[in-house]
Amino acid sequence: MNYRTMGKLGIRSSAFGLGCMRFNGAASGDSVIDEEKAVSLIRRAIDGGVTYLDTAYVYLDKTSEIVLGKALRDGYREKVTIATKMPAEYVHNRQEMQELLESELRKLQTDHIDFYLMHGINREKWEYFKSIGAPQFFDDMKREGKIRYKCFSFHGPYEDFEYIINDWDWDMVQIQYNFMDVNNQAGTKGLELAGRLGIPVVIMEGLLGGRLANAPENVQALYDAFPVKRSPVEWAFRWLCNHPQIATVLSGCNEAEQIDDNLRIFDTVAPGIMTDAELKLMDDVRAAYLSRTKIGCTGCRYCMPCPNGVNIPGVFSVWNNVSLYDTDPKWNWELRQIRERGNGADNCIACGACEAACPQHLSIIESLQTAWRELNAE
Repeated sequence: MNYRTMGKLGIRSSAFGLGCMRFNGAASGDSVIDEEKAVSLIRRAIDGGVTYLDTAYVYLDKTSEIVLGKALRDGYREKVTIATKMPAEYVHNRQEMQELLESELRKLQTDHIDFYLMHGINREKWEYFKSIGAPQFFDDMKREGKIRYKCFSFHGPYEDFEYIINDWDWDMVQIQYNFMDVNNQAGTKGLELAGRLGIPVVIMEGLLGGRLANAPENVQALYDAFPVKRSPVEWAFRWLCNHPQIATVLSGCNEAEQIDDNLRIFDTVAPGIMTDAELKLMDDVRAAYLSRTKIGCTGCRYCMPCPNGVNIPGVFSVWNNVSLYDTDPKWNWELRQIRERGNGADNCIACGACEAACPQHLSIIESLQTAWRELNAE
């Protein structure tokens, strides 16, 4: 296992961090998690050298922390650091923050949490956390020893990230990052900013929820043509670990074979390991994915609100993502939400307001109909 020093904290962490959000359900269907299997997987990872374990209050219907606590019995807790999170929607004052933290400590069967994160924040959620006194609460809990490090996980634009990371004395940050997200969310600019500040970065969605694990035909052709043969998973993780600012890359595993493959991959990676030819390959791979884009919608939302309720950028985002990563739309969560909220393209009456407002001059009306037809094809 490759280990890295976590920025200004000076502590060592495994490059592979086990994410505890994607465990299989019980075979009977009676439980969100197959507890026996999950405990076995967690301990297999730790026995292989993993020292960083990531969970959250809300993961797997609030059962992930419970199973992790069971897995860390019998001396395993002393071998690892735990990261878990406080979700904004469950706390409104100091008492509720205290109660939530205490419940997490009980579920995890520990007297302290190493990395405690404000969960999935953007600027709006950060301002909310400040309004209820969360920074003072985190400081107090750090002094009491119930948490070791004050952290946040982030989903939002770079401008929000830059504001938040400079607005308080954070110990660690967790961002979504992969070779496709270099200009999305915090992106490469955010990663480099954290590095300059000495704040260690933990990576989530390194495989984009598994979408980068199985390459579409035009992307796989590039991998196959390269003289060094690696799986798409290994290429994605290798690219991430090439960045010196990254302390740990999270990976959720459902099977022992996935644990073992990750242990193998993360045993061979280090900052600066990618050759110029390999970096060029990954640039070509990114371009090959992007060539599958259906429509050049930038998500600027100048077309919104639609007078008839169509979520125009949402539909186009799903259409592009399904095409880019060659996935089945019936499993797409964003598309399901659009349908359930009645914001689908079947509501379009071709009024033309969106096309008049679009700075890209896209043929929105025609494209919406094509997108909706393809996304709902049997």
